[in-house]
Amino acid sequence: MTNKGNPITGSSPLPTFTTISSVAVIVGVVVGIGIFRLPPIVAGNSGNGLQFILFWLAGGLISLLGALCYAELASANPDSGGEYHFLSKAFGKPVGFLFTWGRMTVIQTGSLALVSFILGDYATLILDLGRFSPAIYAAMTVILLTGLNIMGTRHSSKVQMILTSIIVFVIVIISASALIFVPSAREAGLTEGPGVGFSGGMAGSAMIFVLLTYGGWNEAAYLSGELINVKKNMIRVLIAGIAIITMLYLLINMAYLHVLGLEQLQQSQTVGADITEPVFGTAGSYIVGFIIIFAAISTANATIITGARTNYALGRDFNLLRFMGKWNSEKNSPVNALLVQGTIALLLIFFGAWSKQAVETMVDYTAPVFWLFLLLTTASLFVFRRKYESNEIPYKVPLYPITPLLFIAACGFMLYSSLAFTGTGSLVGAGFLVLGIPVYLITMNKNKK
Repeated sequence: MTNKGNPITGSSPLPTFTTISSVAVIVGVVVGIGIFRLPPIVAGNSGNGLQFILFWLAGGLISLLGALCYAELASANPDSGGEYHFLSKAFGKPVGFLFTWGRMTVIQTGSLALVSFILGDYATLILDLGRFSPAIYAAMTVILLTGLNIMGTRHSSKVQMILTSIIVFVIVIISASALIFVPSAREAGLTEGPGVGFSGGMAGSAMIFVLLTYGGWNEAAYLSGELINVKKNMIRVLIAGIAIITMLYLLINMAYLHVLGLEQLQQSQTVGADITEPVFGTAGSYIVGFIIIFAAISTANATIITGARTNYALGRDFNLLRFMGKWNSEKNSPVNALLVQGTIALLLIFFGAWSKQAVETMVDYTAPVFWLFLLLTTASLFVFRRKYESNEIPYKVPLYPITPLLFIAACGFMLYSSLAFTGTGSLVGAGFLVLGIPVYLITMNKNKK
């Protein structure tokens, strides 16, 4: 149910996101710290340089399959609730509620804490604030960016465009400089690598980390309620976003391979610094530190923008949580939803501050819940095809049903991997999701009363 009454707190989202600003949000969410940490792991599961590059190309193609499915869902069902709206309409409110509960307590807030911790690690290299320095920087990031979004969507979207532009520009400059001005690894006498053959196990392990690095493009669904001319522009946003991300990833990974060679890339612990130092000298490590801080700020801000939209939709539809379902029309932002999201993220940062492996724990915490609901959301496409007449669907995914079935298979593989190859953090995340069941029952009882 949509809130009514006060024109300030009970209004609905306004269409203020352009195609360009929406693409900036998607690129900002995806192109973050992963590309500066995970390529050596992918290289370790590659038999040669060509396989390594093909894994990154495959990640872009799989993401494109998902984007095509989401473009149909979002253009036919535009709503700021995004996946929550799709799941509720397709499978009923219990599934929609559990998704939003999981997103609020696990997926989005865990991702926000993860990115903020990594920002804190790199900021600490520049200025150490003591024993809990990474956590202090992480908390400051959440507080400042949440405050920026409370000030209004127009401010946050403009900042997002600036941050994303800086990241894209820097990645292109560093990659191009490395490819043009640094001798290739072969010329420097570095070996290509062990040259082991292709195996399914290696490919599966590599794709886990590749797809983790590509994760976040689905956040476009949460802008559908605020995207100008959503029925025409959603597919443009998703395809443009995936194309830019894939181009950047191929470019920077070719630079890694060119400068380091496969074997040295496999052994690198600071791959970003390793390719900036030959270009910029000893200042390279500081340069890459600032780059990653910018990337983390961009990702955190985009995560806050999209994450609060599901909290708003949850409060809009369930009386027990209705305080989150208020939209401030003056600032065009869900202020209470932003505050709830920021508070949960700060709690995760507080507990993560006492962990020796905060980053790894947050990855384990979020992954299984994320892939479960990405699979279910894609499956909802089949439900809507049966519900809607052909002329009611503005954009149709090509090669239906092959395209969604292929992406569902990829999601199933990632769900299995996130449970089979992660630590106890995944069980904690799953536990918080299950906790949503009694919360839903209490909420429904409140709704009936």
